[in-house]
Amino acid sequence: MQRRHLLRGAAVAAGAAALPRLAIAQKAQKPLIFVPTADLSSLDPIWTTTQTVQNHGYYVFDTLYGVDGHLGVHPQMAEGHEISPDGRIWRIKLRDGLKFHDGEPVLARDCAASLKRWCQRDVLGQTTASFVDTWGTDGDRVIKITLKSPFPLLSFALGKPNGMVPFIMPERIAANTDPNAQITEVVGSGPYRFLKEAFVPGGGAEYVKFDAYVPRKEKPDWTAGGKVAHIERIHWRVIADTSTQAAALQAGEVDWLEQVQPDLLPLLRKRKDLHVGATNPIGYFGVLRFNSLHPPFNNPAIKRAVLRGLSQDDYMQAVTSGEPNAYRHCKALFTCGLPYGQEIGAPLMTGDLDAARAELKAAGYAGEKVVILNPADVPSISPFGHVTRDYFIKLGLNVEFVDTDWGTLVQRRGNKNAPDQGGWSVFHTWWIGTSVANPALSTIIRGLGAKGWAGWFTDEKIEALTGEWLVASDEKDRLRLADAIQKQAFDTVPTAPLGQFTINTAYRKALTGMVEGTSPYPWGLRWT
Repeated sequence: MQRRHLLRGAAVAAGAAALPRLAIAQKAQKPLIFVPTADLSSLDPIWTTTQTVQNHGYYVFDTLYGVDGHLGVHPQMAEGHEISPDGRIWRIKLRDGLKFHDGEPVLARDCAASLKRWCQRDVLGQTTASFVDTWGTDGDRVIKITLKSPFPLLSFALGKPNGMVPFIMPERIAANTDPNAQITEVVGSGPYRFLKEAFVPGGGAEYVKFDAYVPRKEKPDWTAGGKVAHIERIHWRVIADTSTQAAALQAGEVDWLEQVQPDLLPLLRKRKDLHVGATNPIGYFGVLRFNSLHPPFNNPAIKRAVLRGLSQDDYMQAVTSGEPNAYRHCKALFTCGLPYGQEIGAPLMTGDLDAARAELKAAGYAGEKVVILNPADVPSISPFGHVTRDYFIKLGLNVEFVDTDWGTLVQRRGNKNAPDQGGWSVFHTWWIGTSVANPALSTIIRGLGAKGWAGWFTDEKIEALTGEWLVASDEKDRLRLADAIQKQAFDTVPTAPLGQFTINTAYRKALTGMVEGTSPYPWGLRWT
């Protein structure tokens, strides 16, 4: 047994012994009570793309690199890196003082094992793995990554801010947990420790400041820079009903709502003690995801018919309650307003219901059951399902509507059985705009089949074009290839874009230091 494993038990015992003293110290400081969008349905951010789990990941884990508000890449756990002249060997050196929550030092082999597990789950990770020969080490502080061919996007891949983030875990967890299974022990090296004993599924979670965390010296900027934890303890409290959330915030029972239902915004904006606004400047990208394995949506012509009659206005009005300037149309599969977000789908997405019915009939729809999964407990997603139900009925589809909670939906969308045998046909969600900004990042457009996102869309042409995009020599060529990828995707239709919109957050003005970004980050926050 290695020495670090022998010491782990003593470190954990010492941490447990210190908890009473920590609790006493915390009486002098108000804890932060945060209301997440949905229940924490998993503790493993490498197992699911769910936003709530990703948010949890940013508390507990850290990454080798981070990105700023312009998606520029900066070292985070890394001190820096060197690349061999032929571009095939990356040597990434770790910063001094990195420790896991169990007291053990973060070593290069922990990082190598974590990245190897991550790249088997994440879409960009799988692309990265296709370039990697070995995830190796050179001593305790240097990760040595040997590539089959140069991959200039490697540092960005290792610092991507959304989806399945390449968080670093101890080797004993990462190497011994099947990528398709969930971790059972939550140990990271981030600014907060997860308190397992306080976790109540459906109720909430608690995190306590990790005193041994050594933040970078730079100013925080999205996931880059210094992740300084000022608040000793943060409670997550799950409150499903949005009106109850707002009442709790006004009564001082909670301090921060991750998302505010649009119809409650006027009420909360009247409060002088609250700040209400958006912290993610790029916004959110709504999608309808098809199950491409089973009828009827294994037929691209039927999916194109659905796109033909789809009204983005209906979806966006429903999710924003018609709030002025809260949404925009986006008939693209990359984020509109960013370089690759050309609205290639506009000629197909005409909103013509009669034409859609005719195309559906011509495509050979034979009355197969269409199961719509809908998360009733997520107000920024649930309206999409209701719009789709009404639209599908008007189209003439045989609809079964399943209203459930988000955690159950996440579990069921992994079921590959036919829709009438416990599977599903469509579900809805949103992605942060940066998550679908280009071919390297976007899960919703990739054609990886069984290795890809739920829906298991397969398209070899999209994969080949994505491979070309990754090694393109200039931006003009990348733009050309991105357009070609979109054209193929609108022909085979892995996902239907519903539009882009903003989601507002609300918190006490006494809570300062909020860091703008694509998740509700805990660092930088303090009470005044």
